[in-house]
Amino acid sequence: MNARLEARVVNILLYAALLSFIVFLLVPVASLIAFSFREGRYMVLPFDGWSLHWYTDLFRHPDFVQSAFHSAVVAIVVTVVGAAIGTAAALAWVRFDFRFKKLYQSFVIAPLLMPQIILGLILLLWFSVLGNWLDFSMSLATIIVGHVVYIVPFTLIVVSVQIHALDPAIEDAARDCGADDWTVYREITLPLIAPGILSAAIFAFLLSWGNFYITYSLAGTTRTLPTFIFSGIALGSSPLYAALATVTFLPGLLLVGLAEWLRRRTTGRLAASGRE
Repeated sequence: MNARLEARVVNILLYAALLSFIVFLLVPVASLIAFSFREGRYMVLPFDGWSLHWYTDLFRHPDFVQSAFHSAVVAIVVTVVGAAIGTAAALAWVRFDFRFKKLYQSFVIAPLLMPQIILGLILLLWFSVLGNWLDFSMSLATIIVGHVVYIVPFTLIVVSVQIHALDPAIEDAARDCGADDWTVYREITLPLIAPGILSAAIFAFLLSWGNFYITYSLAGTTRTLPTFIFSGIALGSSPLYAALATVTFLPGLLLVGLAEWLRRRTTGRLAASGRE
């Protein structure tokens, strides 16, 4: 009886956790998508009809296309740069021993411990000083630098997990066969940690695409999608911005689907090679 009661309590807790997840995460997202199809001008209940005209108005909005372009440029550049720096930093973190390694680890992880708004204000202070000295203003470049500073620790951690799972004996065997360090990295290490690098790149894109606090601090007069949404919502709750939020979900959903497809494909290949 005690075991049966314990199992029932565990099941109840699991179902309660699932229900809480649905209520606190999926319901707000679903309601936001529903409001994007509302015919009226305000996001209030009850609904007064359904329409697609907010999506039409969104793509006709003069600032939407430019904001989306800016967000795409920033996210793509940050993805490439962040994944490259994160991979190099992860290799140094896991594979190499050097003086002041503990200090290095503390330094690269520091942005994770800092709230985004504080990090954005600190970067704003530094860019303001450097801008007065070197005569430049806030732009896409400052946004990209700020995003890279914030995102590199995330990519480092993701790639480090993949490197930890890589058996060093494989690399040592290649060196014993006469391969130099660069050849080992190019032919052995990089292909084996490629799934981790891809996951880190997808993570970097998603973090950059939807980042608001650092973008808002470093954008100046440049608009991206998060600042465009914020400026619109500050003027009033229009279903136009619900439609915009729904549209911005699409890159994330596509990338998550791509990552899952690649994960299954990689797992299948490894299983097939293991059987061989």
